[in-house]
Amino acid sequence: MPRYFLFVLLAAFASSLSTGCVVAPIFPEMAPSQVAPVAEIQQAQHQEVAGPITNEPTHSISLSELTTLTLEKHPGLAQVGWAVHVARGRACQAGLYPNPTVSLIADELGDRTGPLGILSLPQISQEIVRGNKLALSQAVANREVDQATLAVVAERYRILADVRQSYWEVIALREREEVLTELIRLAEQSIENARKLLKAKEASELDVVQLEVDQERYRAELEATQRARPAAFRRLAAATGVLDLPEARLVGKLDEPAPNWELQQLQAYILAVHPEVQAAKVGVEKAKLAVQRAEAEPTPNVTITTGYVRQNQNRSNDWMLGASVPVPLWNKNQGNILAARGQLGEAMNAIGRVQTELSTKVTTAFQSYSAAKARAEKYKSAILPKAEKSLELSRKAYQGGQFEYLRVLQAQRAIAESRLEYVRSLGEMWRAASELASLSVQDQWPTVGSAKPE
Repeated sequence: MPRYFLFVLLAAFASSLSTGCVVAPIFPEMAPSQVAPVAEIQQAQHQEVAGPITNEPTHSISLSELTTLTLEKHPGLAQVGWAVHVARGRACQAGLYPNPTVSLIADELGDRTGPLGILSLPQISQEIVRGNKLALSQAVANREVDQATLAVVAERYRILADVRQSYWEVIALREREEVLTELIRLAEQSIENARKLLKAKEASELDVVQLEVDQERYRAELEATQRARPAAFRRLAAATGVLDLPEARLVGKLDEPAPNWELQQLQAYILAVHPEVQAAKVGVEKAKLAVQRAEAEPTPNVTITTGYVRQNQNRSNDWMLGASVPVPLWNKNQGNILAARGQLGEAMNAIGRVQTELSTKVTTAFQSYSAAKARAEKYKSAILPKAEKSLELSRKAYQGGQFEYLRVLQAQRAIAESRLEYVRSLGEMWRAASELASLSVQDQWPTVGSAKPE
């Protein structure tokens, strides 16, 4: 069995509830995995209250732990899981045989020869279903169970994409805050040096003012980042479905090795395993079975009737036996057959539509990912080293009396902007990678350095 079906099995937890019916969908049942409760994190937070108060939480949580919490606690997954339960109930009902009918009939009551008349006690009728209608009806309903199961899988990875993107957003804000904090420290040192040079008449007041402007700009950006980070963590908590998730330091760094994806290979993999594509293919199977069911409808069912008859006029005990069959003369289910064939054509075209939409999503996300990754690698390998070398050379040249101090300030500003842009590029890269990972139905991610999803 292909490995990607294992992802589908995880979504069938609602099927573990007994319905008393034999339902045979394509995808078998699987109990939900056991995961650690969020209470452990809450308990850790309470234990740390007595410690020193700092800006950073003293406990941490990883992306893997957040994924586990999401799969256990998110109400959206529970809601779509019940849709599987509903579909299984309908599939069960579709295959049930019709109940017999029991009648009590009294004729010719008050007759002179026998006041009690003719009594049919009881008269039993049973409809015999022909044309394999019940099996076909249940087969159609079973495909609906499979589609509901795949809808759970699709919702699962949509939610995981939100969690991962929110996770990397918090990481990016944290690292931006660290860069800005370091830039403010360097700006303070530069201002102090510039003031000394100003007193010695080796620098101008303009140099000091420009440094102070940079410092205030960094402080303003730092304050904005510090305000944004708690809100970003609350968005992360909402994405996991655990609204009271205690604030924690996220384990992870932006400069971790990124996956080495190739567009055509990744796109082919996603179009083969994505639950929406699988659901569209199941939809074709369901539509074919629905056509067969509609074509079987004109096959008439036979109703058999039997019963005991007591004739009180002549005091005889008799038995009766009868059969009735509807004649498909005018109504041969022509309209429903035509509609079912139209739905089959619609279902077949839905596969191409879903693949086209997924291809667009993959291409867009990969474009953002590859562009941000290339930009980040360029900053890391070329721009930042050159900016640092430029600053070093500017300082040496200034000390040798070759440059004004303004050149040193320009080199410092170039490093600051390069560091901030590097962090921004890495954040964009991981957010796009999060969407690609979810489209390729990966549970535990990132898989560092993998050439393709596993």
